Amino acid sequence: MTTHGAKPPRRPAGDGGTGRRPHGDGSSAAPASGRVDAGSSGAISRRAALGLAGAAAASGLAAPALAQTTIEWKMATAWPADLEGPGQSAQRICDAIALLSGGRMRVRLFPDGELVPATGIFDTVSAGTAQMGHAASAYWQAKMPAAVFFTAVPFGFLPHEHVTWIEQGGGQALWDKLYAPYGVRPFLAGNTGAQMGGWFTRPVETLQDLNGLKIRMPGLGGEIMRRLGATPVSLPPGELVQALSSGLIDAAEFLGPASDRALGFAGVSKLYYAPGFHDPNGANEMLVNSVAFDGLAEDLKAVVIAACRAETLLSMAESDWRNAQAFQALKTEDGVEVRAYPPEILAALRNTGVQVVASFADAGGLDRDIYKNYMRTLQTLAPWSSASTRLFLQGREV
Repeated sequence: MTTHGAKPPRRPAGDGGTGRRPHGDGSSAAPASGRVDAGSSGAISRRAALGLAGAAAASGLAAPALAQTTIEWKMATAWPADLEGPGQSAQRICDAIALLSGGRMRVRLFPDGELVPATGIFDTVSAGTAQMGHAASAYWQAKMPAAVFFTAVPFGFLPHEHVTWIEQGGGQALWDKLYAPYGVRPFLAGNTGAQMGGWFTRPVETLQDLNGLKIRMPGLGGEIMRRLGATPVSLPPGELVQALSSGLIDAAEFLGPASDRALGFAGVSKLYYAPGFHDPNGANEMLVNSVAFDGLAEDLKAVVIAACRAETLLSMAESDWRNAQAFQALKTEDGVEVRAYPPEILAALRNTGVQVVASFADAGGLDRDIYKNYMRTLQTLAPWSSASTRLFLQGREV
């Protein structure tokens, strides 16, 4: 577990935080140990990676033959180096690509700010300066308002429902269509799970307490807060704790307890609100430059896709486990008080959220198509989720 109050240390460029040779060093050899680092970081072991390779072979993917040259890519990420959760997801994907490709393809990771700031990742991948970028689609809201649907929608899909939408409900085709004009291919590549409502420097007990509240909350959640009188502020993850400590902002949401604790929020705030109405799902995306992707051999394309899919599954399990542990530690070790949004505020958030999301129906074009498809899928899944999950949880607590 990363220490509570300190920002995770930044590793030297190209080091990967692992002590191994950088992925872009020009060597085509696999790690000398024959496996990728494992242990508490959750990195994929050789056995796990070979299992993925076997699964790929079963679906028609032939094992790649060793080549004389190594394809070297860059990946820019929106996360501080080795940030618990998404930062580690990005590194594991780099590791998996190197291992599953037999060393034919290596990806060098650049944390937030080392190659480009988090907000510049999409344009950097679009231009081909970096062939890959690991971030969250909500960051591109100003460029493409409907991009937020592919991270999370207030009071919308839970993580497993979001995967269902992408894989089975038509979400991937719409996502591809949204990014295609920019020369970018998107893939699900991790999930930080259901999120919390945010860290506050003062209590919010009535709707009046939201007036003038400076809160870091991107995406549709930020728009909901704006309509209720708050002032959304856009800041990258690496600046949040300092901004909250200095008074630049009054509140901030990031992810779930594990990543929030690792980033150091508990050192500057003791009020932690729930639920994460704005982000019931925490999907991460892998952006891939279309020209670079199309230039790969078919088996290497499949390696990139398999690495992203495997990380989505692993990170969903990991986020639940780590969030449960960190949630308890925040309360018992860090003195954090977890509060529920008062019913008056939660009802206002819900009602306003319906209006904000429905506004996409008036936008026309692809934005409307994404909204309609999302809502149609939600209406299909919600009755089953209620019967299978909500009622079960209620029964389990009896």
